[in-house]
Amino acid sequence: MTPRRPTVRSRPLRVGRLRHALAAAIAVTAAHPALADDAPAPSAAPAPSAAPAPRAAPASTPSPNRALPDYEGRPPPSPSAGEVALWIPRILFSPVWFVSEFVIRRPIGAALTAAERANLPSVLYDFFAFGPDHKAGFAPVLFVDFGFNPSVGLYFFWNDAFFKGNEFRLHASTWGEDWVMANFKERIHLTKRDTFAWGVGYTRRPDYVFYGIGPMTLQSAQSRYGEDRLDAGLSLSSVVWRGSHVETALGLRTAKTYDGTFGDDPRLSQQVRAGVFSMPSDFGSPYTIVTSRTAAAFDTRRPYPAPGSGFRVEGQGTVSGTATGEPPASWIRWDAGAAGYVDLDGHRRILSLGAEALFADPLGSGAIPFTELVSLGGDLAPMPGFYAGRLVDRSAAVATLRYRWPIGPYISGSLEAAVGNVFGEHLDGFDPKLLRFESALGIQSDMSPDSDVHILIGFGTETFDHGTQIDTVRLAFGTSRF
Repeated sequence: MTPRRPTVRSRPLRVGRLRHALAAAIAVTAAHPALADDAPAPSAAPAPSAAPAPRAAPASTPSPNRALPDYEGRPPPSPSAGEVALWIPRILFSPVWFVSEFVIRRPIGAALTAAERANLPSVLYDFFAFGPDHKAGFAPVLFVDFGFNPSVGLYFFWNDAFFKGNEFRLHASTWGEDWVMANFKERIHLTKRDTFAWGVGYTRRPDYVFYGIGPMTLQSAQSRYGEDRLDAGLSLSSVVWRGSHVETALGLRTAKTYDGTFGDDPRLSQQVRAGVFSMPSDFGSPYTIVTSRTAAAFDTRRPYPAPGSGFRVEGQGTVSGTATGEPPASWIRWDAGAAGYVDLDGHRRILSLGAEALFADPLGSGAIPFTELVSLGGDLAPMPGFYAGRLVDRSAAVATLRYRWPIGPYISGSLEAAVGNVFGEHLDGFDPKLLRFESALGIQSDMSPDSDVHILIGFGTETFDHGTQIDTVRLAFGTSRF
């Protein structure tokens, strides 16, 4: 039997492959003259008469570049409205951007790059975090707020402590025996949306500032007082939808104020005797209060890293009553605010405009302690370009324009401009001439809700009616407490 020959399956030769094959053949013949069409044949027989083939161009001669054809037939996309609007803050804030870019961001970026090349983050992570999966650890903390005492301390964390979903946080700082702060918090994630937390904190500081009460207080009236405060409380919070949540909390607080010191600043009682302002209520008298707070927010924004466009409406109320002292006093602190957010390019470069109002109203005949009134300034209140407690009264109104942008991994920048001030009962005495201007440039980490590493440069002015002179310049950096 004749052996069966294997079947050779032919494939259709595509035009593209034929083009590449011809190009390769031309290149080979150009590189080997013996195989070219105009080279003599290897035998002595004369070559048949034929028209000579064109000689290939030298390989060293580059072909001219040609424009890429528009295969889709569409012109380049025009800039979006967000990209056009982005030029407004770029032009207005270009000086601040220069400082942020060349004084802060690039040096930080260079330091991070050098640290990564030296494998420093991994070394530090292994040193400060320990246990299975590095769920526990510690870190040194430092906070400097010029015009106040600095502090140094330690921050401890333990995730999944004893059981999954349980978190411990401890933050302790000091600057001598008269500056002590310690906070402990346990947070239990009951479900993906519901969280129960309790905590206790103690603070002793001798360098708080007080300028009097009202919208027209002057920087020259600055005085110092100290306070010892112990807080304990528990809360239950639930995420409802996207960034929307509700929270209820109960708390107990004991506090005592006294004359403080910082540098050559006068004490609070000295300014009272000098007639600069009146003695604030409950100064020097210890008190204990019980608090009940309810807060809610409706927020349409999606969690990070989704684009940050949307709007937010929020409000909260805290009812407090003294458990000791005569006469008894009770009051309510409540505030409400709304803000709109526009992600200018879809990469979390967010421009926002918001407004809020804050109130403190007595519920009986007793006076509200001055440390429980509405205040503006510092990291925990609106208008952070002012010192904490710079403005104090029964109510406040603030409008804020803010631009926030990503700088690097887990680092973002924030630039804000705000107008506002404190006023009497239910904004009594409100006048646009009594508003103040505030601006602040900040850079902060986004790694954890429990600790915030940030740098802030800000300033606040006198009232518009007083000439809007800059009377407060604030520079702070370090790790703030949770």
